[in-house]
Amino acid sequence: MSMLAEVTVSRPLRELLAFVRHVPVRVAASLIVIGFFALAAMMPKVLQTHDPFAIDLRSSLQSPSIAHWLGTDQLGRDLYSRLVEGAGQSLAIGLGATALSMSIALIIGVAAALCGGVFDSILSRIVDVLFAIPTLLLALVFVTVFGPSVLTEVIAVGIGTAPGYARMIRGQMLSIKGTGYVEAAKALGHPFPRIVWRHILPNAMNPLTAMMTIGVGQAIIWASGLAFLGLGVAPPAPEWGALLNAGRNYVIYAWWLEIIPGLAVTAFAVSVTIVGRHIQDRLEGKS
Repeated sequence: MSMLAEVTVSRPLRELLAFVRHVPVRVAASLIVIGFFALAAMMPKVLQTHDPFAIDLRSSLQSPSIAHWLGTDQLGRDLYSRLVEGAGQSLAIGLGATALSMSIALIIGVAAALCGGVFDSILSRIVDVLFAIPTLLLALVFVTVFGPSVLTEVIAVGIGTAPGYARMIRGQMLSIKGTGYVEAAKALGHPFPRIVWRHILPNAMNPLTAMMTIGVGQAIIWASGLAFLGLGVAPPAPEWGALLNAGRNYVIYAWWLEIIPGLAVTAFAVSVTIVGRHIQDRLEGKS
């Protein structure tokens, strides 16, 4: 009995160690960065050193120090604690916008690829027109009409990035429709819905898994751009883009208010891109 328990426990451990050994250093470092920000989003109080909303004018615009690791803003609020507090909103915008854009893209891309003919042509032309409009411009129009908030940022960025994903999904579906195993399934008399569910969709989703991972970082960058233009979450919310927008007025004599939030956005975007590329390489290897 004890030997069986030892085998049962040690096998997952061996698999985990084997996985860790084959993970490149850059991917491991990226996972640490993502894990830190994920923890900050879920349990910000655990990582914070100060109240992120507490105003202390005597500590206004202090440079990074032992007391305030990343310095303070114009109202004396601790920048590190505000970055941690803002991780939840920023990651929620990134995840929500990516989920929305992929949902819209899946509906359009799958419908265009499977229906074909005139329907495919109409949907493709609509997607081409939307794709020709800059993503930031689409998002700007939407936020201007409906007002800035987390929800409108999610919808704006999601709609703005959906056309690109729709084109990729359509192309992936069309390429898989013409493969030998799909033709063989048709020849064997399998119903078309079964072929789509068992053969086309699973193989089309492999590269999309990596693209969704990368898309989270891109969505956060787009949302930060909107906030930098003053169309993001309203103060005093410490969303990363809002921090960038607030810090630009003090960039000459309080560089940390602009540089450090920008580094946080960049670090997260680069990390999820590295992990997404690694997932894509692994999935292509399995294919």
